[in-house]
Amino acid sequence: MSRPTAILIVAVALLAPGCSRDTNGGTTLPPDAATILDAAATAMGAVDTVRFMIERTGAPVYIDDSDLLAFVSAEGRYAAPGSAEAVVTIDAGGVNTQIGAVAIDGETWLSNPITGAWEPAPIGYTFDPATLFDPTVGWRPLLAGGLSDVTLVGDGPEDGRYHLRGTADQDRVAVITAGMVSGQSPLLDLWVDAATGQVTDVSFPTTYRGDISNWTLAFVDYGAEVDITPPDLPDGG
Repeated sequence: MSRPTAILIVAVALLAPGCSRDTNGGTTLPPDAATILDAAATAMGAVDTVRFMIERTGAPVYIDDSDLLAFVSAEGRYAAPGSAEAVVTIDAGGVNTQIGAVAIDGETWLSNPITGAWEPAPIGYTFDPATLFDPTVGWRPLLAGGLSDVTLVGDGPEDGRYHLRGTADQDRVAVITAGMVSGQSPLLDLWVDAATGQVTDVSFPTTYRGDISNWTLAFVDYGAEVDITPPDLPDGG
């Protein structure tokens, strides 16, 4: 079947003022939750490209109005200002299958899991990973003001990352799940690179019809060149 290649991406991450210099010549954010969040908001608001992975386990979360297609995972790449492509794994009646997804400036196309041909996404399809990195609605506003009761887990960075925990605003959760979760304010764990302020990993639970869905997100390969273009549609689509 046809699907876009899930490769890498780049991000320009700006360091927040007030960072200290370590003995190896790198920079390390001060061990303070507010300072780390401020640096992360700046860094994630400046992302140009990045490779992302999203995984859901536990209770199903559907991406169509008929509750037939349950989201399992996605791996793809983003390019500013509003383009993303991914290989999306879905559970269709107990059978996992993969489809390609390309989203550019709010328009989304999917590869048909049977024919492989590209088609406009059907009405009700909600998965648009480009919204995660939109500087007006995505990670930057979540980190700048969409978390409450934020604490630093541990005394300092481990493996070069700080671990923060806080309650996420429900509107921001809808964005970071690409529209798949709404009306929930889960306790969110996130890991922030101590030198760059870039978010590397996120995990949180949500509920669906009384059952728990567990989400993990990972972001890697900030900085690579990427070009995302609309797919070739049959007969010019």
